[in-house]
Amino acid sequence: AVRFSSIGISYEELNHRANQLASSLRSNGVGRDVPVAICLDRSIELVIGLLAILKAGGAYVPMDPSYPEERLLYILSDSRTNVLLTQQSFLPRFASSPIDKIAIDNSSDFSREKNKDLPIINESTDLCYVIYTSGSTGKPKGAANIHKGVANRILWMQKQYQLDSSDRVLQKTPFGFDVSVWEFFWPLMTGATLIMAEPDIHKDAEALADLIQKERITTLH
Repeated sequence: AVRFSSIGISYEELNHRANQLASSLRSNGVGRDVPVAICLDRSIELVIGLLAILKAGGAYVPMDPSYPEERLLYILSDSRTNVLLTQQSFLPRFASSPIDKIAIDNSSDFSREKNKDLPIINESTDLCYVIYTSGSTGKPKGAANIHKGVANRILWMQKQYQLDSSDRVLQKTPFGFDVSVWEFFWPLMTGATLIMAEPDIHKDAEALADLIQKERITTLH
């Protein structure tokens, strides 16, 4: 399902780990239209976190770790989220925030949860994500999208380009930009392999070209 550097996980393991985290999120009050902040480096854990938020019924609020601390704390406050998914190395950055924090790389936070697909509770008009703009006209503003909009886009892309299990799709767009949405979910919907680029590699054309060749990428933006 997903590869990052030399590590790969199957669809079964991806679903298992996302289910456990989703159950933990549900127990933290995540459900329909509930925003969940997520601040992680590009990794397999990032994919698990995004899937878990959606499985729990919530809407993800991406927070790029490269953002200044002031911007990250503003997004937390403005989005009115009560839960943050992050990694242990980032926890000190959010010490001043009173919200619940789950370190996804500390499996003891949720590994006791059952591997069980939660009942789907969302309607097509429920929130899927809230992505904050660059704030060029003032403070950053949350742009919300619903499940129907995301599904329409991905279903059109599949009809147009017809991915299958032989395809390998590169995820290199920072997840605070909307292009990343189809990069994550289109390959996983079709049984293709999602290849996660290392953090910041999108800034290095030569390294990116090497990765495309090494991983035999068939589809990219």
